[in-house]
Amino acid sequence: MIRDERVDMLATADTVQPLREWAAAFEGRTSGRVVPHFDPAEAGADARVLFVLEAPGPMTNAASGNARPGSGFISVDNDDATAANLWNARDTAGLHGDFLAWNIVPWYLGPASVKPTTAEVAEGANALVEVMQLLPRLEIVVLSGRFAQKGWLANIEQSPHRPAVRTVETWHPGPQAMNQSGKRAELVADLSTVVQMLS
Repeated sequence: MIRDERVDMLATADTVQPLREWAAAFEGRTSGRVVPHFDPAEAGADARVLFVLEAPGPMTNAASGNARPGSGFISVDNDDATAANLWNARDTAGLHGDFLAWNIVPWYLGPASVKPTTAEVAEGANALVEVMQLLPRLEIVVLSGRFAQKGWLANIEQSPHRPAVRTVETWHPGPQAMNQSGKRAELVADLSTVVQMLS
């Protein structure tokens, strides 16, 4: 089972340990919030590309009270359409390594219909700056969807604490965007541009 493999890797993969410690500390100082794990199968602290989505979806929440418990990870291997769309776009573009997925709001908000408030995006953006500071090889941040894009512009773009990185804006890989004509191809094209920027 993939989830069991990820749990085992979480304890042993060196590149994910700084991020694991950060996520646990962040969850601890914001009591009552569920912060999923970073996927230890991704690049972790060695990431050159950080893909920033909106907020953790239902399939990231492993709480036993859920009707359909998720994995507990932010991962392109999650059992939902958003993860599948991102996995396929990334694979088509050839973006296989150096990649880490996260969110502008790092804690679980509830059903996918629940959107983050301006205050939540601002708080999450501050947390994202902390995450970026743990990624010494980071070169490119891909801002996926309007919450990530507006959150970056309003809270991170001018921050003196953010690393010097390039940004690429693209569509969110959720069904709402991907079911529109041309959006899948545009997401693939944007990720192909990222691959070219890395070479």
